[in-house]
Amino acid sequence: MAGHALGQQVDYPKVYDPSVLVSLPRAANRQALDLKGEALPFVGADDWNAYELSWLNERGLPQVARGRFVVPCSSEYLIESKSLKLYLNSLNQHRFVDSAALCETLGADLSAAAGAHVQVVVQPFTGMREVLEAPEGLCLDRQDIACEHFEPVPGLLALADADEGFEALVDEVLYTDLFRSLCPVTGQPDWASVVICYQGPAIDHAALLRYLVSFREHRDFHENCVERIFCDISRSCRPQGLSVEANFLRRGGLDINPVRSSSDTVSHFQLPRYNRQ
Repeated sequence: MAGHALGQQVDYPKVYDPSVLVSLPRAANRQALDLKGEALPFVGADDWNAYELSWLNERGLPQVARGRFVVPCSSEYLIESKSLKLYLNSLNQHRFVDSAALCETLGADLSAAAGAHVQVVVQPFTGMREVLEAPEGLCLDRQDIACEHFEPVPGLLALADADEGFEALVDEVLYTDLFRSLCPVTGQPDWASVVICYQGPAIDHAALLRYLVSFREHRDFHENCVERIFCDISRSCRPQGLSVEANFLRRGGLDINPVRSSSDTVSHFQLPRYNRQ
């Protein structure tokens, strides 16, 4: 990240400036996870919601909307969040003929930064009804367990039945609101609800919660944390199907919701938002 203004105090651009976008290669994290070559064990995307999207119409009247940006996990780069905020603020005094022109500009700039096609939708704030009380499934947080590890320890994961000859096959949705990691740039906490959907041998619930809590002092980007969780569960618990979704709380008017799945069945434009977001 040398040469970037990440972690430093910078002035917000007063004119449209796509050059402020910072692209970070996904390859380094994936090498650390022993993911080699172009074939990934998951599909998915990083679903961004931008709540402070504003621009001017042709007559200079300010416009506001929510932006949703879907960055495919197959892209060469992830987009750093502070740089995205700076970029979006650079649009505040820029005039567009209509929201379609804005979408076209956003799509071109974000696709260039990610190194792949980024889908963009600009939505008015009226009529948004996708907010849910909480994820569907079983909440892991009511377990009264002791936690001692606060850096990721894949060895904490375990199956409910250690006897492979009598493994119970289940179809479960599990979630926690206790997930915290740290921004690798600033060290600030990032909070999320993490949802695990899987089919296969039953995963020990206490072990899974201890593992997810172990990210509490881990410094990494949201997207990398989700890929690590997916890979660790896949290798330790051998699910036949797996999906990991992390719904991070917003910071700077942005929230990031990375999803990694063994099957391409997620509708990224219908991904829910939860009350705590």
